[in-house]
Amino acid sequence: MSVRGGLPGKIIDACLSMNRSGLNQGTAGNISCRYEDGMLITPSGIAYDQMDESDIVFVHDNGGYENGKVPSSEWRFHQIIYQTRSDLNAVVHNHALFSTVLAIMNKAIPAIHYMIAAAGGKDIPCVPYATYGTRELSGHVAAGFSKCNAILMQHHGMTAAGKTLGKAMWLAEEVETLSKLYVNLLQTGLEIPLLPDDEIDVVVGKFKGYGLREKD
Repeated sequence: MSVRGGLPGKIIDACLSMNRSGLNQGTAGNISCRYEDGMLITPSGIAYDQMDESDIVFVHDNGGYENGKVPSSEWRFHQIIYQTRSDLNAVVHNHALFSTVLAIMNKAIPAIHYMIAAAGGKDIPCVPYATYGTRELSGHVAAGFSKCNAILMQHHGMTAAGKTLGKAMWLAEEVETLSKLYVNLLQTGLEIPLLPDDEIDVVVGKFKGYGLREKD
């Protein structure tokens, strides 16, 4: 049987995929998965192509972690997502270009396209800035995830979560696509037409039975 259910290897593969696709640069992002009474998360300061499974860090729900290892500096907001959202089992954070542009401008992504419903709400909010790694930032992240499954983080980046790691990665890619659309629309200087709330409610309902389908 794979150590820790094979999750360390899947986390590393997701990190490498995130950088290859352009969703992230260097070691700026971090990925975690719920595991037993805590989570497994990427380490601090190790390049993704240099990581092996033994580098992935287990962080307990009480905040303790394995001796000799250092988890990502962002572990606190990963932890609070798991503690406040029992339906989410994987968290993906990155500094994707277009998402980060909007985050710097403190702009939520409104209902420019029905795919906004993939995140489970009427928009993708931008939560207030706080220094990385702090409890203050974790509080902002928790507030954002009380409304949907993806957020922008002011002057920081983007975070998406899902029932599985595959679904969290899929959602992160969708958020970046929506961000790119919105940035391009803003550049036209024209009034941007939005879908009405009642239509987004319909699509959110449809997404409960739609989205990424993963093979066992």
